[in-house]
Amino acid sequence: MPRGRREAHSGPVRDHLYDDVPFRVPELEHRYGGNVHLLADPFLLDLLAKLGAKETVQPAVNRLVVDIYRGLARLVLSAEFPRKVVERPTRMIDRTPEGVFRGQIIDPDTRAVTVNIARAGAVPSHTVYDLLNTVLDPARVRQDHVVMSRMLGEGDHVVGAGIGGMKIGGDVEGAFLLFPDPMGATAASLSLAVGTYKQKVPGTPRRILAIHLIVTPEYLRRMTREHPEVVIYAVRLDRGLSPPEVQGTVAGTLWDLERGLDDHDYIVPGAGGLGEVINNAFV
Repeated sequence: MPRGRREAHSGPVRDHLYDDVPFRVPELEHRYGGNVHLLADPFLLDLLAKLGAKETVQPAVNRLVVDIYRGLARLVLSAEFPRKVVERPTRMIDRTPEGVFRGQIIDPDTRAVTVNIARAGAVPSHTVYDLLNTVLDPARVRQDHVVMSRMLGEGDHVVGAGIGGMKIGGDVEGAFLLFPDPMGATAASLSLAVGTYKQKVPGTPRRILAIHLIVTPEYLRRMTREHPEVVIYAVRLDRGLSPPEVQGTVAGTLWDLERGLDDHDYIVPGAGGLGEVINNAFV
């Protein structure tokens, strides 16, 4: 091509700066395995500390739960969901043919199912459901409902969980299956819920994601053993009843000694029974 001449183009050349957007979840180092993500997010930790405070009551409780889950779900979607490159005209298109954004977005054709594990999971799941509908094609988004309760044995220890009813709207073939359950304590409820979908609901999900506010070492041990394919996200790990030699160690280094549950299987330091607090029903 002679010097000074420019190759002709059929139209404006789009910038490719956002064709491949890097994203890394801010998380703590740990020894629980690659499917566990303990977030290192000061903003979410701040909100969670406020949520767990004794003086925090409704309506602040639900507002905080919604704010935390919107931030948590945003991180999960950016890290886990597929993307596509689009070209979308902006309002500047009326002034110039260069008024078109090109770049990656969450692929709106992705299928997703969020599961409300009643009762603590009602507000978190609905929050995630609303967020999914803003970035995905709503026709490909669904919310299911599973009513569960702890089964207590001698000394009020949790010995399992029971399902009181389900409203499941179809199969999960190729879907991202999300469980936004605030407190990952013993894993009794979530393990049963995940197992129920794997055994009784048609289809194979593309990925199973458990999205929590707080988890314990005991919860992580059971979930990674019984459902190793589940990807776990949590704002915070609580191991407040661990012996002194655990304090300050990288999480999971002394996993067998780590303890986050009291004698009644409540999380310490925790946030209390969120199912009770969210619903103002302390039974």
